[in-house]
Amino acid sequence: MANDDLKALVRTIPDYPKPGIQFRDITTLLLDGAGFAATIERLAAATGPVPDLIAGIEARGFIFGAALAHRLGCGMVLLRKKNKLPGRVTGINYALEYGQDRIEMHADAVAPGARVLLVDDLIATGGTALAAVELLRGAGAVVERAAFVIDLPDLGGAARLAAAGVAVTALLGYGGD
Repeated sequence: MANDDLKALVRTIPDYPKPGIQFRDITTLLLDGAGFAATIERLAAATGPVPDLIAGIEARGFIFGAALAHRLGCGMVLLRKKNKLPGRVTGINYALEYGQDRIEMHADAVAPGARVLLVDDLIATGGTALAAVELLRGAGAVVERAAFVIDLPDLGGAARLAAAGVAVTALLGYGGD
């Protein structure tokens, strides 16, 4: 299968953070220089036209987003948790399984009409990614694509993004998670 070489570099940690969860740990992929480079090259090849900006979701999205922005020669906007950015910010609250969270970006980070590619390490339920899309679109960005290293399709996040008009690219899929 495509990308089996990368899949072999992702460690699975059973019962983390709670019993029954199979945690897909990308830190072992990051430890492998050739594997990390191949991941970025494959994401670059799979994501279509070069965007104006990459939007990386805190924290692992910063790693893959920055490397991809460098590879594509475009800028990068950081999407951070509440109260982590200096200066004027804009943000959006979104629902979690047990409560709420907030994602923010600098208010002047995205020009209206900018084509933005959303990037993170993993798409699960899609709550944070959907909030990121809403935040970016609220600033006038055109967000039609998102890229992830890992998709957990049984949790429905990629399908939720697609329903919101965002085409999803993921290099690796893990069913049953």
